[in-house]
Amino acid sequence: MNHFRIERSWNQAGYFETERQVQFSDDVMAAIMAGHLIAISGPVGTGKTMMINRLQEQIIKSKKIIVSRSLSVDKPRVVLPALITALFLDISGKPDLKVPKQPEQRERMLQEAVRKARKPIAMFIDEAHDLHGHTLNGLKRLKEVISAGGGTLSIVLVGHPRLRNDLRRATMEEVGHRTVKLEFNSISDECREFLTWLLSQCLAEGVKPSKVIEEAAQDFLAERLSTPLQFAEHLDRAFTDAYRMGAEQVSREIVEETISIGFDDLDAKLARIGYGPKALAEMTDSRVPEIRRFLKGQLDADRTDEISTIMRRAGLPL
Repeated sequence: MNHFRIERSWNQAGYFETERQVQFSDDVMAAIMAGHLIAISGPVGTGKTMMINRLQEQIIKSKKIIVSRSLSVDKPRVVLPALITALFLDISGKPDLKVPKQPEQRERMLQEAVRKARKPIAMFIDEAHDLHGHTLNGLKRLKEVISAGGGTLSIVLVGHPRLRNDLRRATMEEVGHRTVKLEFNSISDECREFLTWLLSQCLAEGVKPSKVIEEAAQDFLAERLSTPLQFAEHLDRAFTDAYRMGAEQVSREIVEETISIGFDDLDAKLARIGYGPKALAEMTDSRVPEIRRFLKGQLDADRTDEISTIMRRAGLPL
């Protein structure tokens, strides 16, 4: 960092905000105020969590809506009672509150808690693509229970594009057709602008980006990468390699060498949108070992075509 006069790490650059992102936040807020079930989806590393954290801060400062957050990290095991507990804790503000275990009593107490709060509730659930379908159905019913008691509950689900695809499935019609689906990508087609901004935020004052990394190298990164996470990782690799070589500037050749092996492989592309071998096996009614062979191009042609057709129908980028 000293050698190239980089004053702060890439993840300390701040928040890259465009007019499109401001509009996106306004759309989410409008859906929250209307009491909707909302699904925000985007690939790994697009900045969903940062955007949601900023939105939550704005909501809390306004003091018009109570923010509730599910902090459970093991999302596949999270069931409705755990999410209801999170609601009780955040509405009451009492971390040691004892939540009734009997469902009927618990839901009636929750209705009463929301009435006493006299404010709409916005519940945020990150990594929601890992929630079971039964839990998503339960959240829809929970929203209806709160509404029947005179309250307003918005549920904001945040996850990979697999969340959006799951909600579009015919078997999820009951929830999916009642959900406002929003797609998030922090930089979209503004990769070059983002890279220029990122470098200017992190380099010392007066240091021009082109002095430490060639314009051709910047252009190459902007062509190949698409998320803030990818830019941070590959800039780290490029500057580290250049330093080890004793170079004064990162060249395009150095950058090309840093792009990870397998970066464009099918399994990597699918993993970025939330589809690991297990999720793909469930979607295609296959076994995980068979999916692994498919990803490596080792399946017979007929079975490969069959699995590919299912994936394409689901909107996967093959």
